[in-house]
Amino acid sequence: MHDIEALVRQMSLEEKAALCSGATPWTTKPLARLGVDSITVSDGPHGLRRPIEQADMIGRSIPATCFPTASALACSWDRDLLREVGEALGVEARALGVHVLLAPGVNMKRTPLCGRNFEYYSEDPYLAGELASAYVEGVQSTGVGTCLKHFAANNQESERLSISAEIPERVLREIYLAAFERVVTQARPWSVMCSYNRINGTYASQHRHLLTEILRDEWGFEGAVISDWGAVDDRVAGIEAGLDLEMPGPSPCNDRRIVEAVRSGRLDEQALDRAVTRILALVERALAQPGARDPARGLQAPEVEAHHRLARRAAARCMVLLKNDGGVLPLDPARLRSVAVLGHMAVAPQFQGGGSSRVQPTRVDVPLDELRAAAGSVALTYYQGYLESGEPDDALLRSAARAAEAADAALIFAGLPDGVESEGYDRLDMELPPGHVALIQAVAAVQPRTVVVLHNGAPVSMAGWIDRVPAVLLAGLAGQASGGAVADILFGRVNPSGKLAETYPVRLEDNPSYLNFPGENGKVFYGEGLFIGYRYYEARGVQPLFPFGHGLSYTTFSYGQASLSRPSIAPGDSLEVQVPVTNTGSRDGEEIVQLYVRPHRSQLPRPVKELKGFARVALAPGETRPASFRLTIRDFSYYDPERGGWVAEPGTYDLLIGASSQDIRVQATVVLTGGVLADTRLTAESSIQAWLDDPRGREALERFVPDEVMRRYREQPAVMRRVLRNYPLKKLPHVTGGRVDEATVQHILQSVTR
Repeated sequence: MHDIEALVRQMSLEEKAALCSGATPWTTKPLARLGVDSITVSDGPHGLRRPIEQADMIGRSIPATCFPTASALACSWDRDLLREVGEALGVEARALGVHVLLAPGVNMKRTPLCGRNFEYYSEDPYLAGELASAYVEGVQSTGVGTCLKHFAANNQESERLSISAEIPERVLREIYLAAFERVVTQARPWSVMCSYNRINGTYASQHRHLLTEILRDEWGFEGAVISDWGAVDDRVAGIEAGLDLEMPGPSPCNDRRIVEAVRSGRLDEQALDRAVTRILALVERALAQPGARDPARGLQAPEVEAHHRLARRAAARCMVLLKNDGGVLPLDPARLRSVAVLGHMAVAPQFQGGGSSRVQPTRVDVPLDELRAAAGSVALTYYQGYLESGEPDDALLRSAARAAEAADAALIFAGLPDGVESEGYDRLDMELPPGHVALIQAVAAVQPRTVVVLHNGAPVSMAGWIDRVPAVLLAGLAGQASGGAVADILFGRVNPSGKLAETYPVRLEDNPSYLNFPGENGKVFYGEGLFIGYRYYEARGVQPLFPFGHGLSYTTFSYGQASLSRPSIAPGDSLEVQVPVTNTGSRDGEEIVQLYVRPHRSQLPRPVKELKGFARVALAPGETRPASFRLTIRDFSYYDPERGGWVAEPGTYDLLIGASSQDIRVQATVVLTGGVLADTRLTAESSIQAWLDDPRGREALERFVPDEVMRRYREQPAVMRRVLRNYPLKKLPHVTGGRVDEATVQHILQSVTR
C-alpha cells in the first residue's frame, strides 16, 4: 500500500492533471514512475459489458450472465435477492478483470417514456434506495467496487447532454436525491457517477452544491466522483466543484487546461490535490482486494451454470401476475390437451434494453422450448402471429387466431421490440406495436382462456385489450433465463410473487409529467413537484390501470392487526411494527407487505401517503408469520428549504399496511411528540395564519397586539377571518386601522428571534 499523501507530494503538476482522466475508455492511468497501477471499470447494472478490446467503446463484449434488469429486479421487492445478484456480478467482475462496476442506477421513473427506465428501479425513492443498497453490499462484498449513478436527475434521454432539470430544492431532496442518500449512507459505494444533464442551470459535472455540499459534507461520502462518459463541460470548474475523474480517457486537452488553470491562479492546486488523492485512494482500495491483481481468467463453466440458475430464479421472483380472472393460471397439464403459443417473442425473447448496459449473454432460454419442457404431454403449437418488426400481417394473424380457437388455451408473447427501449433516446408513446395489439384482440375474440405475457421495461398501454383477456403476466426485461422463468410460472412450478415498482397508468396523458416532458428551450420543468407516480394518482384521485405495489399470487393472504412497540415516537426513538400475515390458500406463497405513512396535517403540502417499509414473507398453506418494520423519525419527515433541513412535525400519523398502495388491509396510528419540529422562520412576510399556527407566534401576537384588536378579530365573521389570516404580519398597521403600529410589529418580530 502506498502513502497517498506522500505520493501526491512527489507528483508533478502535469502528472496530477493527467491522472484526472482515464487512459482508455475503461481504465485509469498508471504512473509507472511512482509504482501506481491502473484499474478497470465496466458497465453495467444487470451484467458485465466488458469489451474485448479496452480501447473499444461500443464493440463486442465478453460473454457474461445477463441478469434481470433493474426494472424487473425492483418488482421482486427482495433485498436478499438483490444482494445475491450483486454478489454474482462481483464474482463475474473479478473473473473478467474488472475492479469497479458502473452500477447501480437509482434515478426516479418520472415518465414512462424515459428510454432508460429499464435500468432504474422505481418511481419511489425508498424502494429504489433499499434495493440498490442491497445490490451495492452484494457487489462490494466480493472486493469489487460500485459506482452509483447517475447523480442526479437523469430522468430522460431527450437532450440529456444539455437539458436543465428545473427542480425546487425540496423536490430534489425528497424525490430525486433520496435514493442516492440512502445508498451512500447505508451501503457506502466506492464511487459515484455524475450525470450528463444540468440541474437548475448548472451541469452536474460542475455542481458544487451536489458534489461537495450535499454528497460529501452532508452525506459523508469519501469516495471518488467519476463523470458519465462525455459528461464534462468545464473541466476546471469540475475540479473545483468536486468532480475527480473524467471518463472516457484519455483527455489531453482537459489535462492541459487543468495545468494552465493552476499556473494562472484560476484553480487552487489544493483542489487538484484533493481530486488526485481520491482517485489514488480508489485505485489503492481496488488493488488491495484479494485477487485484484490476478489476470482475467474468464468465466468458468460451473460459474456460468450456477449464475444462469440464479438468473432464472431471480427472473421468476421478479415477474408480476397483473391479472388472473377465473383462475386461468396456472396451467394444469392434466386438464389440457393443447395450447397455442403465439407471437414472435416466444422464439426470440426480448430480455434486456439497449445502450451501454447491453450484455452479451452466456446463453438464452427460449420460451417456446422451456414451455414444451414444462408441458409434459400437452401439445404445444407455435404460430408467429405478427412480423418480427411488430407490424401486423393478415396471413400470420389468421393462422394464429385459428390455432388459438382450436386449442384449450392460448399464450401470447408480446412487448416492446429490440431498439424501442434504449439509452440515448426516449419512447414517443406507450403503445405496443400494432401487430401485437391486433394479435391479442383477434385471439381474445375466439379463445376465452387467453394469457398475455408482456416483455417490457416500462409501462405500456393496454387500453385496447385489457378487458378482453383473463390473464396477464408481466415478464418484463428479466434477463437471459426469463424464458425458463415464464414457463415455471405459467405451469405453476413457481408461485408468482412480484409486485409493481411503478404505477401503470391507463393512458400517457394521466402521467403527472405529461405537460412538462420533455421540456422546451433547453429546460424541463418538474412542474408536478413531489407528486410523481402513486403520489400523484392518490392526490388527484386518478385511477391507474394497475397501482404501485400491485401483484397477484396463486394463493391468498390475510392480515391481522398491527402491533406497535410504542404508541408515540420522539427524536432518537425507533418504532417497531409487526403485522401477522396468514396464507389462506392451498399453495406455498410469498407476500410482499407494504407500509405507508400518512400525516394527519402538515404545514407544507405532502403526499397522501408514502412508502416507508416493506417485507417479503414466505408462507406455507395455513401458516402465519409476522411482517416486521422499523421506522425512525426520518420516515415521518419532509424537507423544508426555508429551514434548510428535515422536519418532522408533532402530531398524529397513520400507518397504512397492505398488499399495494391501493389495497390497504391494516391501519394503526402513532403520535410524534416533543422537540421534533424545527423552529419556524417567522418573518414580517409570514401570514397571520402562520403566526397563529406557531405556538411562539401566537404567544407574541397575544402579548403585543392590544386585547381590543384580538377581540375584534375573533368576532369577525368566519369568511372575514379567513381573508385577514392571509395578510402578512407587516400589514397589521393597515388592516387594524393603525391600532397596531410599525413599532409593535418590530416588537413581535424581535420576540421570536431572540
